[in-house]
Amino acid sequence: MTEPPALGVYIHWPYCARICPYCDFNVVRARGRTDEEAALVEAIVADLVAQAAMIGPRTLVSVFFGGGTPSLMPPEAVARLVETAKRLWPGDTPVEISLEANPTDAEADRFAAFRDAGVERLSLGVQAFDDAHLSFLGRAHDAAETLRAVRTAAVVFPRLSLDLIYALPGQGVDQWTDALRRAAGFGAEHLSPYQLTIEHGTPFDRAIRRGRFAPADEELGAVLYETTQTTLEALGYHAYEVSNHARGRPSRARHNLVYWRGEDYLGVGPGAHGRLTRPDGVRLASEAESRIPAYIARVGAHGVGAAFTEMTALDRAEERVLMGLRTDEGVALADLALLPTANLQSLVESGHLVRTDGRLTATPAGRLVLNHVTERLILG
Repeated sequence: MTEPPALGVYIHWPYCARICPYCDFNVVRARGRTDEEAALVEAIVADLVAQAAMIGPRTLVSVFFGGGTPSLMPPEAVARLVETAKRLWPGDTPVEISLEANPTDAEADRFAAFRDAGVERLSLGVQAFDDAHLSFLGRAHDAAETLRAVRTAAVVFPRLSLDLIYALPGQGVDQWTDALRRAAGFGAEHLSPYQLTIEHGTPFDRAIRRGRFAPADEELGAVLYETTQTTLEALGYHAYEVSNHARGRPSRARHNLVYWRGEDYLGVGPGAHGRLTRPDGVRLASEAESRIPAYIARVGAHGVGAAFTEMTALDRAEERVLMGLRTDEGVALADLALLPTANLQSLVESGHLVRTDGRLTATPAGRLVLNHVTERLILG
C-alpha cells in the first residue's frame, strides 16, 4: 500500500504587539481583540476540517505557527489546533510542531505552556543582540530581554532556532561575526540569518525615500553574506538553504523543507497561502482572505477561508526552480522539462550551477546571485 503524500500545515496568527518597520507580512496590532481572536481560532479549526475533507488521507509531517506573533496566542488555543491537525491526519510519522516567538519577557513566561501544548521547536525572532540595532529595527525587546529569552528557550524546548537580521546601518564584518558567534554560543540547533530587505510600502521604505538612512550597498551585503557562510560553517552549521543553517540533518526545519521540496502544505488563517495536490494530480494554489473579519466570514459561508487556483505545469516548473535551487538538495532536472534550456549550460560553465545525478544545484557562487540565476533559467 502506497503511503499518502507528505503534508505540512501552516497556521497564520496575524496579531502583533508592535509592527516592525521592515515588516510587510499580513499583520495587525493586537489591541483588545479578545472576542475576535476567539472567533478566529474557531474559524481556523473549521477551515482545517473542511480542507482535510477536500484532500483526504495524508502523512502529516509538520505544523507551523507563523505570523504575526503566534506566541501571543493563548496556549490552550495552540494545544487545540495541534490536536485538531493530528486528529485529522493521524499516523505514526513524527510531526514537527514549530511556533514563532519574540523574546519579550512577557512571551518568555509562556514558553513552558507552549511546550505543554505540543510545541517542540521554537523559532525565536532575536534579530540582534545590540540595543541600538534592536531600537532601529523597532523591536519590542531589548538586549537583556533577548538574552533571558534565549536562555529560557534553550532549557524549555528540545529544538531551538534563532532568527537574525544583518546588513544594518553601521554594521561591519566584525560586529556581525560577533553576533553570529553569540547566537551559536547558546547551543541552538538552527540559525536563520536574513539580510535586511526593504519591502515596498513599509515604514523603512518611506524612511529611505526621505533620506533618513541608506541601506547597505550590494558589495557590503555580499561580504556580510559570505561572512555568514564561513563563520557558521566553522561553528558547525551547514547552509542547507540560502538563509538557513543547521547542525546536522536532524536539525533542519522539516516544515520549511516542505516548501523547498515542492511538497503539499495547507494554509489556514488570514492571508495564509497553500499548495495542495488533488488525487487527479492537479496542483492547487490557495490564498486565504487577508482581512480577519473577511476570513472568518468566508469560513462561515464556504467552510474554507481561501480561494483555490489550478496551477499549470509551467507554473509548477517555475516554482520548483525558485524554491528548489535555494537548498543544497537542488531540484530534479525532470521537474524543469517545460522550462527553456538556452541558458542552462552557460550557467553550469560559469560555475553558478552543477548537474549531478539528474539534479541541478546552485553552487556557493550561484547562491550569491540566485535571483539572477533563477531569472535566466525561467526566462531563457
